Amino acid sequence: MERSELVSQLRIERDERPGRSRARLLVAIVVLLSVAGVVLWLTLGRAATPSVRTVVARDAAQSASAASVLDATGYVTARRQATVSAKITGKVVEVLIEEGMRVNEGDVMARLDDTEAKAQLALSQAQLTAARSQLAELRAQLAQAERDYTRQQELARRELVSAQSLDAALAQRDIVRARLGAAGEQVGVAQEAVRVAQVQLDNTVIRAPFGGVVVAKAAQPGEMISPISAGGGFTRTGIGSIIDMESLEIQVEVNEAFINRVTPGQRVEATLNAYPDWKIPGSVIAIIPWADRSKATVKVRIAMQAKDPRIMPDIGVRVGFLGAEPAKEAKPEGGVLVPTDAVRGEGAAAAVFVYADGKVERRTVTLGRNVGGHRHVLTGVRDGERVVVSPPASLQDGAKVTVAEKG
Repeated sequence: MERSELVSQLRIERDERPGRSRARLLVAIVVLLSVAGVVLWLTLGRAATPSVRTVVARDAAQSASAASVLDATGYVTARRQATVSAKITGKVVEVLIEEGMRVNEGDVMARLDDTEAKAQLALSQAQLTAARSQLAELRAQLAQAERDYTRQQELARRELVSAQSLDAALAQRDIVRARLGAAGEQVGVAQEAVRVAQVQLDNTVIRAPFGGVVVAKAAQPGEMISPISAGGGFTRTGIGSIIDMESLEIQVEVNEAFINRVTPGQRVEATLNAYPDWKIPGSVIAIIPWADRSKATVKVRIAMQAKDPRIMPDIGVRVGFLGAEPAKEAKPEGGVLVPTDAVRGEGAAAAVFVYADGKVERRTVTLGRNVGGHRHVLTGVRDGERVVVSPPASLQDGAKVTVAEKG
């Protein structure tokens, strides 16, 4: 009986295992089908949203300018910048600057401990007072010596005193006169000592050498500061750094093979990497007469005609060196300029796609003439709107798109 029961138990377990396996298989199939559906949906969704490149349409009257004869990249630099430090070594007791703060020439940036400087000034002033008192005393003594000598001269003329007495009075007068001269020199020395002590006291106040913007704060109250690095990193060498924003200019490096296309005073058009839609007019200040042998480039300094808070030191910039100014009568008037490959069709069938809020709008436009790789659009597009460059043939009005690159 025991064997039969064991056999029956073994048979029941064999009947249950295939059922569990089939259930697991069904679950796995459902999961795989769900994943495949999600992947297919994502793939079809992406395929349905084309990727396009857009550029900004610009006012034709402002954009029509001389063509660029050379392009270069560089950075905005400041011709006037300084790390402000103290003339003496001392402990910082007050810092009055923060990053981004604008300061004027002579404004107080920080103060050092002035206890010793004030004590030295007080001592020098006391010494000056003592020297002046001694000088006044000697002047009085000289006046008395002069009177004594005069009386001795009168008595000697009457032969009432000896010649020795007259000589003694003369010697006394000369001694006092010499001491008076030395006292006068002592007063001068004391005055110079007061001036030196005053300068030392003034050196505890750190002022801005010129007007500008604070770009770095390098010290805090309680730290030691010195004009010379003491090593070890425990002594600061500066309170902060300021930059004169009025001195900003552009420096680019031009390949030496094309430097003949650049001349002093030449007009340029600069574009900051951070603001690709903003064109900054400028001109060449100078061509630095030195070539970098390792890079085969020549440095060029460029002045910007625009002053704007968006222009910051060390920001990247692209510069187009312009050729001769086109004749005024050749400039298009009204309308906008767009790249030639942004226009689809010609004549009455001409159209462009305008991008906004993730969609494109097909607009019929009236075309003008070609302007240096651009097309003059008289009507249909406004200044500042973005148009699609090289629109795909399948692109339709109202279609959703993704922007791959903005120009």
